[in-house]
Amino acid sequence: MNRLPVTLTAAGERALKSGHPWLFDGAIAKIKGEGKAGDLAVIFSFKKNKFIGVGLYDPDSPIRIRVLHQGSPAQINNDFFRARTQDAKKVREALLATDTNGYRLLHGENDGFPGLVVDVYAGVAVIKVYSPVWFPWLSGLIPVIVEAAAAETAVFRCARNVEKAAAALGFIDGQVIHGELADEDVVFREHGLSFVANVVHGHKTGFFLDHRANRRRIGQLAKGHDVLDVFSYAGGFSVHALGGGARRVVSLDISAPALAMARRNVVLNFGEERRHETLAEDAFVALERMQKKGETFGVVIVDPPSFAKREKEVPGALDAYRRINKLAVPLVEPGGILLAASCSARVPAEDFFRVVEAVLTASGRKWTLLEKTAHDDDHPIGFPEGAYLKSGYYRLN
Repeated sequence: MNRLPVTLTAAGERALKSGHPWLFDGAIAKIKGEGKAGDLAVIFSFKKNKFIGVGLYDPDSPIRIRVLHQGSPAQINNDFFRARTQDAKKVREALLATDTNGYRLLHGENDGFPGLVVDVYAGVAVIKVYSPVWFPWLSGLIPVIVEAAAAETAVFRCARNVEKAAAALGFIDGQVIHGELADEDVVFREHGLSFVANVVHGHKTGFFLDHRANRRRIGQLAKGHDVLDVFSYAGGFSVHALGGGARRVVSLDISAPALAMARRNVVLNFGEERRHETLAEDAFVALERMQKKGETFGVVIVDPPSFAKREKEVPGALDAYRRINKLAVPLVEPGGILLAASCSARVPAEDFFRVVEAVLTASGRKWTLLEKTAHDDDHPIGFPEGAYLKSGYYRLN
């Protein structure tokens, strides 16, 4: 890897010193030489020409430098990454002391690995690359990750935008890069309940781990209640609700394959379970129909996929949150609970909660905020854009 001396603009320097992990092209005042993805950008101060940071350079991305370290000089090598990975593992110790072996070991920028995520499912480490800056470092990084995760197997996954760059280096999405994989469907545990993650073809790394604490909380709230899991996907909330003693659980999702996985996860834990129903339908249509029929539930979970991938989609996303929660409120029985969640990083938490609470107020029902939650402990938040998940528990009378 080359070393590229970089001088930032005054604004770029402020961003770096504030701890932000991204330096955009406009933050660079000058750079010596032409670099390739993964080269080290050695950053110097605007006025005093003093070392202030180091990052991974990407000539083809608006995020020109993904910052690894700022402050005193540091040597970027396998020992640096090993120490950082072990630090991340320590943050997860309390979680791993529970009956849980599916967790996020490295949460990208928030753990000091910008553009890289590692999820572990029962000894299978899934390494997902979102930026080509990591390709020159992977051969040394894989053993570091395997060691920290005590993994028998490692699988390479990559975002679509880096598939061509990966292929040029001999990496293919879903490739086993360490050990052997007996079955691409890996069964792992979450607070004593079992789930399947398809680590080769599954969405993201195979499962959504960030809602783990909320799923457990729903399990604690579900006893004796009918539960509606809207946008249920693979049934994470549904399984926990059943495990918590729900009387009846309806998993609603437009995707038939997702509901097949939800049924599989239920069977994995409870066998053929009469309390569990699945409904393959558009959520907006289904909730309106249920409302007209007068159906109600003791717990209603509304956890849609991201409604805003880009900034210009934020107004439409807020309207979608308004519409779906407006449809959900009448389905919550008196004294029941609504869990309203958003995973849209571009939608600020205050805007999301303002929309949800405006819907609750407009319904004419009395409501009480029980709590607001974010990511579980293995998804730490290290910078503002890292805080994407927000959830609110509301009791409706």
